[in-house]
Amino acid sequence: MHFWRNKKLTQAIMALDLVLVGASFIFAYWVKKYMATPFQGLATQPNYYIVLSLLLIASFYSFKTLIPYTPCSQERFLKKASQILLANLSALALLIVALYILHIQNVSRIFLLLSCTLATALIIARHLVMLHMASRCTHMQDKGIKILVVGTKERAKETIKSIYDNHDNLYKVVGCLDLNGEKIGKRVYQDVLVIGEVNDFKHILLNQVIDEVIFAIPLRRIPNASEQISFAEKLGVEIRIIPDWQLQKIMFRPETASISFEDFMGMPTLCLSSTPKKDLDIMVKGVMDFTLSLAGLIVLSPILLLISLAIKIGSDGPVFFKQIRCGINGRHFEVYKFSTMVEDAELLKSQLSSANEMDGPVFKIKDDPRVTTVGKFLRKTSLDELPQLFNVLKGEMSLVGPRPPLPEEVEAYLPHQRRRLSMKPGITCIWQVSGRNRIGFEQWMKLDLKYIDNWSLWLDCKLLALTVRAVVKGTGH
Repeated sequence: MHFWRNKKLTQAIMALDLVLVGASFIFAYWVKKYMATPFQGLATQPNYYIVLSLLLIASFYSFKTLIPYTPCSQERFLKKASQILLANLSALALLIVALYILHIQNVSRIFLLLSCTLATALIIARHLVMLHMASRCTHMQDKGIKILVVGTKERAKETIKSIYDNHDNLYKVVGCLDLNGEKIGKRVYQDVLVIGEVNDFKHILLNQVIDEVIFAIPLRRIPNASEQISFAEKLGVEIRIIPDWQLQKIMFRPETASISFEDFMGMPTLCLSSTPKKDLDIMVKGVMDFTLSLAGLIVLSPILLLISLAIKIGSDGPVFFKQIRCGINGRHFEVYKFSTMVEDAELLKSQLSSANEMDGPVFKIKDDPRVTTVGKFLRKTSLDELPQLFNVLKGEMSLVGPRPPLPEEVEAYLPHQRRRLSMKPGITCIWQVSGRNRIGFEQWMKLDLKYIDNWSLWLDCKLLALTVRAVVKGTGH
């Protein structure tokens, strides 16, 4: 879900900037007219609604021309700030020309300069917030969005060059696949090497973190091209095809992916995506995750402290339990939980394998003998999950999303089940409020994929409410 590249989102950000311009104008009007300063006072003759309308029109054309709206672009701050300043000064200059042509007089220069200064400051602040959100996105971790390029010749080189010349560290080309296995290990462009041949495509997708695949080779030259693309779709990996007008080679009906034509680094591409395309909603989801997790940690801090003391008194082990889990597209991260088991719980796991109550690769026992007295209460109330708010704050998890699995569980997934890794993992999801241990593994996977296919902000809010109810009733175990 690379929402920062979406055209609708860039338009929305430009609209937000215009709102900030309007807010700056209104605030400057209030300061100049009502605040006790040596410069207090405004002439009543000009119609300020007309002046504001002219400013917004001037800002629209100025911003569209001078500010490159790539919302989370990693350009140098000073360069971006200078672009924003230049755009606002240009808008101010256009406004002054319009006022002169329309014979609108007595508009305070100090008022206009104050409005321009405030707008510049607010838009720069908006840009910094967008950068912060980009840095929290899991794709930004682990060296950015990881791209696999199929092809090594001129089209592939131009594709990689376009990515690297974009001055954007969101992207990392992990390597190329070639039709000829003899080229493995050879350099394609800069530090990008041939890491395999096309026949290794499925193996690489299953064993490496890959966010996108770009086919930069005529599809007619790829054996079983439709099968390869269909496999990537099942995994939830985004697919881009540099058109060679041989699209009939992939004219199959995607099971889950949506198909669209998108501009990528100035290149037209055919894009197949198996994740939600509600980019603005996904952006709001990110804001909700950050604000609600931060507020939750502050409000619940006394409870977190009491739980920590209870664990320390009741057992000799650490207060927190850390475990490697798989995040979006298989990235590894440490998930945090309150310790609910005895200190050597992982060593005892092999002795209890016959008591596992879950089918598939998941290990769960309802009355696990390794769980401490305090741990039983924490699990029954799901309070052991509260430290995962730190994971959400770090951008590794979301409040709502498929639960992060263990790496060994992912290794046992079928290809279509790996698509649950195409969305950021969460603290709660449909499975958590639908019976958990009473639901089999296959049904669990279906519920997670159902969540991805039907995702909306309303669904997240509904699941959060159901989760709170389950915690209060003590049914969240």
